[in-house]
Amino acid sequence: MIHEDLQLILAEAEENMDKSIEHLRHELMSIRAGRATPTMLENVKVDYYGSITPLSQMASISAPQADLLVVQPWDTSALGQIEKAIQASNLGLNPSNDGGMIRLPVPPLSEERRRELVKVARSVGEEAKISIRNVRRQAKDDIKKTQESEKLPEDMRYEAEEELQAMTDKHTEKVSSLMDHKEKEVMEV
Repeated sequence: MIHEDLQLILAEAEENMDKSIEHLRHELMSIRAGRATPTMLENVKVDYYGSITPLSQMASISAPQADLLVVQPWDTSALGQIEKAIQASNLGLNPSNDGGMIRLPVPPLSEERRRELVKVARSVGEEAKISIRNVRRQAKDDIKKTQESEKLPEDMRYEAEEELQAMTDKHTEKVSSLMDHKEKEVMEV
């Protein structure tokens, strides 16, 4: 039986690993796979009167067609800054400003662009794995400190570390599975 202090450390580690997975899912949603979705512009930040503001807080974003995004800002004086931010976002989109809204035709993905998106997705996945390993390292240090300060048997520490490693393996496996799924989705023509 693992001591309750060690159980708390393991529970916190699992919660943090779950947050890493959720962050990865959120990041992967913004990588497009063929059709236009408003989430493609989720990570676009606009320099709006000196403060960096998410595009979603400045405009409504819709996808009236599978190959078109429409950005309608609430303040039309921000059209220029929004257009610059979209061009700087490296999404491969060419904004067209008509004075009241921005139309973003979403071109079909070329083989080369698909490969680039897979690389981006892989690097985001690697960041998630690093985050999970950092949580494991921190939890392992906490387990060791707790074992020493509470004068718990070493067997209990090893048992907690084994459980931590199993948890880490489960989460990194989940990251790999999400990455494989996203790669298939992006490469599908």
